[in-house]
Amino acid sequence: MEGGRAPGHRAGLTRTAVLRAARELLSEHGLAGLSMRALAARLDVAPNALYSHVANKTALLDALLDDVLAGVETPAADIEDPAAALHRLMASTYTVLLDHSDLVPLYLSRQGAHGPNAQRLGEITAALLRRADVTEPTEALRVLIVYTIGFAAFTSHLPPGAGTEQQPSAAEMRGNFDRGLDWLLTGIRAAADRR
Repeated sequence: MEGGRAPGHRAGLTRTAVLRAARELLSEHGLAGLSMRALAARLDVAPNALYSHVANKTALLDALLDDVLAGVETPAADIEDPAAALHRLMASTYTVLLDHSDLVPLYLSRQGAHGPNAQRLGEITAALLRRADVTEPTEALRVLIVYTIGFAAFTSHLPPGAGTEQQPSAAEMRGNFDRGLDWLLTGIRAAADRR
């Protein structure tokens, strides 16, 4: 190695630039168009320069999914109402997913994200569930994640304007998401109260 740096570092690449270019490729060409070779061509580097930042395409996809979750707004640690905090956290997650709707199918196929941002959000959610006296926080967390990703998948390709009886608008679905989330959190709390 030249000067103790890997090829990707010598090329002036950063992980942020790699992820940004990968997101662009994914948006333009879908998953089939996102390859390490295509990404290297987009960045005008040799493919081996990428491996200083991501080990392979699987690691690249994991990093993409997790990177997006950095945009989720988290409640203050000392928030008084854990149910309201959970609602805000899931609503922010839903908004972030819709802002990156091209990645929603990946969240579905890979059953969420698993990197440091996802782990941090999972820990915050589990702590809020415990504060709400939910005795099965892992199960409740899974239900909330599936609900949020599923709703984002259903909504991601709806028109933003007025909907029809057969096809609601994205705005109508946002209202449905919020009401459904309230019902879900009420049910989770009620189940905890019965135990």
